[in-house]
Amino acid sequence: MTSSPEPPSDAPASPHALVAELLAVAEQVARAAGRLVQEGRPDVVGVAATKSSAVDVVTAMDLASEDLVRRTLARLRPDDAILGEEGGHVTGTSGVTWVVDPIDGTVNYLYGLPAYAVSVAAVVGEPTPATWTVLAGCVHAPATGETWTAGRGTGAYLDGRRLAVTPAPPLDRCLLGTGFGYVAERRRAQARVLAALLPQVRDVRRIGAAAIDLCQVATGRLDLYYERGLQPWDLAAAALVVAEAGGAVSGLRGRAAGPDMTVAGAPERVAQLVAMLEELDADAPDAPVADNR
Repeated sequence: MTSSPEPPSDAPASPHALVAELLAVAEQVARAAGRLVQEGRPDVVGVAATKSSAVDVVTAMDLASEDLVRRTLARLRPDDAILGEEGGHVTGTSGVTWVVDPIDGTVNYLYGLPAYAVSVAAVVGEPTPATWTVLAGCVHAPATGETWTAGRGTGAYLDGRRLAVTPAPPLDRCLLGTGFGYVAERRRAQARVLAALLPQVRDVRRIGAAAIDLCQVATGRLDLYYERGLQPWDLAAAALVVAEAGGAVSGLRGRAAGPDMTVAGAPERVAQLVAMLEELDADAPDAPVADNR
């Protein structure tokens, strides 16, 4: 009988070993980028470019942080692909793709607010939320020093303390997190949805960094979170943190979380909020803003 070939000596011995390896890399890279972002922040941060609108900004440090992440990953995992917010998609041959947000919460960073983070995740499959499997992720908030980590099947942690999503209170006692887009049409639609939800919950928080919002759900600092318009780099690491803490992360109408809508929290409350958002047509196309000139 012919025996199976032995794996290379430097290859992980099991799926859990692969997850552990990827998680170690994710944390190493996120912390290194976090040091760059934190220590290199000038007193006045300038805008290098804009994205969806004039208020959706990119700073020079976004670009420098992603460059550091890409160079470090190319050294540690040269066969992997990378999908970054600023630098786009570079293909690889290993089947693993790193999904990177070099500064999540750039406007907070621009204004000197501490709610920003570096998000690094390793996924397999097509690097989109509807089709990928996230294996490992790290969200590092350099201004506060907090680091969330998660490995598929191995749990979620905040600075080494294992996380578990707490049982959600009734909806009218839930603290709800959300965020807004940067285009006027999207904001108008989001304001309509928020106005309908606000009387039905304890209160609403808008932190300004989706990855931190999601991690706050896993930590128990928010009961629920929803937002429209999240991109793969906003979601990858933090959604795994929520899932590994026992929470649910969902889209609307049976779809996966993603640009149309992301809802996260304790499973029973996510189902309730999803139904409310569907009834409000929270994922409907944005109506154009009338030109009154």
